[in-house]
Amino acid sequence: MLINKNDLPLVAMDFMNDTHFEDVEIINELYKNILEYEKEQNELNLKDLENKYKEWVSHTENHFETEEIQMREKGFFAYGFHKNEHDMNLSEIKQLFNNFQETKNVLELKNYFQNNLVSWLINHIQTMDTVTAMFFKTGMSPCCM
Repeated sequence: MLINKNDLPLVAMDFMNDTHFEDVEIINELYKNILEYEKEQNELNLKDLENKYKEWVSHTENHFETEEIQMREKGFFAYGFHKNEHDMNLSEIKQLFNNFQETKNVLELKNYFQNNLVSWLINHIQTMDTVTAMFFKTGMSPCCM
């Protein structure tokens, strides 16, 4: 297991917490696929890894879109900043997958998951999502309460 859902910070909106828990489940399954492919680089393990990665990208796109719709509808003051972070993350994980499909360098994927992904996710929740969720709940920024 790469990350325990109990290690995730909670935000003021249940729908966001639920999505983060789903993220963790998919990330852990994908990390398991990465380790299996690293151990035995066969066609079955490759397909499992690629399918789970595509599922993760799709889930992430839906996750971000759901938040962004809410931000626009509620007039969230930092929408552009938050959306930009979503866009950069999506671009990064898609580029990582494209690189993997070309090179089959599983160590690059493993390194990203171990050294970047978890810290990015936790930081994003603690900063962007915490402020956004509080705004959704109260209509105010936590920094101004």
